[in-house]
Amino acid sequence: MTEDMTIRLDSEEYVLRTEGDGLRVGRRLGGDVTWLETVAGSLLTGAAREALDRGDTSDEALLTALRGVVQAEVERGG
Repeated sequence: MTEDMTIRLDSEEYVLRTEGDGLRVGRRLGGDVTWLETVAGSLLTGAAREALDRGDTSDEALLTALRGVVQAEVERGG
């Protein structure tokens, strides 16, 4: 994946961007993106990494990974 990928999860819009070996996750609010977290790519399942490579925003493995990042952000109070 070389460009930003937008994924709708529940009623929120999230943006994914690969950066080196990591995955940067942000939330889109209006026209702006607030970056939440950068996750090491090695922490993603193989299926989630493959979905990223394909640009498949409906893949359940990728959605599950995104839910985990969002939940961690909520628990941290971000």
